[in-house]
Amino acid sequence: QVQLVESGGGLVQPGGSLRLSCAASGNIFSIYAMGWYRQAPGKQRELVATITSGISTNYADSVKGRFTISRDNAKNTVYLQMNSLKPEDTAVYYCNALWGKNSMTTLFNWGQGTQVTVSS
Repeated sequence: QVQLVESGGGLVQPGGSLRLSCAASGNIFSIYAMGWYRQAPGKQRELVATITSGISTNYADSVKGRFTISRDNAKNTVYLQMNSLKPEDTAVYYCNALWGKNSMTTLFNWGQGTQVTVSS
């Protein structure tokens, strides 16, 4: 199995910035894609951003131009730089990984989540 450990959440004022990190560890053959999702109270979990091993990225319209996803393949770590934060960005942020246990087995895992609160 793989463990995904998120960090970097917290309380920030509107207009502020945070950087989330998610490190994957375990018996990993390869990580094909990683992503960030978020879930606000009373709402469904939604896509924030994804990034493939080839560094192709995808963003939700609500965060384009404000958030940047990146990854360090050598460290099996994905980052989410969040700028110009708004109260509506408040949510628990989850990372995920599509990874290979070997060349024939592909698995998918979620992290435990990290709280981001944007409030004055």
